[in-house]
Amino acid sequence: MHDLSAARELRANIRRGEMTHNTTGMAMGFVQANLVVVPQAYAFDFLLFCQRNPKPCPLLEVVEAGSVEPARLAPGADIRRDLPRYKVFRDGVMTGEETGVSHIWRDDFVSFLLGCSYSFEKPLQDAGLEVRHLTLNTRPGVFTTNIPCRAAGAFEGPLVVSMRPYTPEDAIKAALITGALPEVHGAPIHVGDPAAIGIADVNAPTYSLPVPIHEGEVPVFWACGVTPQEVLLRARLPLAITHAPGHMFVTDLREEELKVYRESVR
Repeated sequence: MHDLSAARELRANIRRGEMTHNTTGMAMGFVQANLVVVPQAYAFDFLLFCQRNPKPCPLLEVVEAGSVEPARLAPGADIRRDLPRYKVFRDGVMTGEETGVSHIWRDDFVSFLLGCSYSFEKPLQDAGLEVRHLTLNTRPGVFTTNIPCRAAGAFEGPLVVSMRPYTPEDAIKAALITGALPEVHGAPIHVGDPAAIGIADVNAPTYSLPVPIHEGEVPVFWACGVTPQEVLLRARLPLAITHAPGHMFVTDLREEELKVYRESVR
């Protein structure tokens, strides 16, 4: 049995309101997850959207209507209170951020937990590869691309990606490491020229602050779990909730358990 104290203590601090900042670099070794919450009437279409777009939306767990506990990933946790910050969408508009959503929770909400690229950063570091945004104590640059996702019902929109810079040689190593972890976005979707995927300026992320690219390095782009937030802006659901970018749900699942987890849910 793994020691789960780091993940559980972090969630407890979040629930008490003592930790409201982003979770990058925290509880290293534990899988972090993106969150999407939609009314049950839209849940099948969103599930289909995840099935059709597994790179940005690798599904780890679905919490059924009437429950707030991700019993498989973190028994005893509460989706409404255990993320440091949430975004609220009403009729296609992001209306604000909250540090808890119990006050707007509905019994018909279905919650989707999707793998997050923060979960492959420790394997990259273990292989001797720098994760520069961790070095700089910030978040990776996150960009909206011109690559369309496959639509499902009301859900359609562009792919969002996160960027980490590497030399061409290290980019290959990073691709091999992350390619073995499809539950947390897997291998990169693009390496090199940002304009090829509709990014006009790699120093001007759509979300977060820029991460510097040094001489001899190229930008490496991974599919990102912020994609559903772009999709929700277009879907115009009456009410939906997501994590705020970088403010993830920290699970009890260890990164080295992902392969076993994958096989157990097939």
